[in-house]
Amino acid sequence: MTPAQKAQELGLSFDPIKPGYLNLCIRTGNLLITSGHTSDAKGVLGGGLSVEEGYAAAKDCAVKILRSVHNAHGTIDGLRVLKLLGCVYSAPDFTDQHLVINGASDLLHEIFGKEGDGYHARSALGFAALPTGAAVEIEAIFEIKDA
Repeated sequence: MTPAQKAQELGLSFDPIKPGYLNLCIRTGNLLITSGHTSDAKGVLGGGLSVEEGYAAAKDCAVKILRSVHNAHGTIDGLRVLKLLGCVYSAPDFTDQHLVINGASDLLHEIFGKEGDGYHARSALGFAALPTGAAVEIEAIFEIKDA
């Protein structure tokens, strides 16, 4: 099953995105680099939001990233996930950022394969605040394998 077929099976859709202030996904050479995509969920992990809510917020970011990648490239097939940078709006003593960002990593593993093109490098960091109060913001780098 291709990544696009798997995404469709999971109920994901990649409707067109209207251009905005910044480019959500830009190609350079054989790389697709995304801007940070914020979750719809707002709030502080460890200060009102649970790890489970953060996990869902990170998954939301990954869905938005895939939509941007699809809109820029025309497909999510033929790609390899290289790197995620996960930013978590965190209370000062919150140390489970990695568990939150697993929401994005797990979705990419499911779509691209944990043993294959979805096996990626990642950073998961805590921040004192994120734009608009978003709980999570994630950016990604993909390789176009047939470029």
